[in-house]
Amino acid sequence: MPERTASQSGHSILIIDDDAFLLDMYAVKFTQRGFQVSTSSGTLLALEKLRNGESADVILVDLVMPAMDGFAFLEQLRKEKLVPDAIIIVLSNLGQKEDIDRSLRLGAASHIIKASATPSEVVEQVLKEIKNKK
Repeated sequence: MPERTASQSGHSILIIDDDAFLLDMYAVKFTQRGFQVSTSSGTLLALEKLRNGESADVILVDLVMPAMDGFAFLEQLRKEKLVPDAIIIVLSNLGQKEDIDRSLRLGAASHIIKASATPSEVVEQVLKEIKNKK
């Protein structure tokens, strides 16, 4: 049985994806596991939220986004030192080695390929990263 302690501790997560269906589905999944969930339909909106004081223990971000892609978002997070203690996890269908390496170089703790992971597996991976950080 997977460990449940992290899911009950009230971790906060910011989920950034331009697909409204996926955004809602992941919001429900994380809420069910005890997370405080904030969502953003774009990286520019997410940056605005973070600049205005919103914080998160975990940021889950897609790479293929309108206006500003996930890579540029990661670069901006680092440049502005926004949420320096947050665990950044990329959730994207971009799964080439160079995409994964670039995500990790830009500060992501891990890179999950959307098409290869069920929502429950994504939640488990996030919980694993939280446990690894402690």
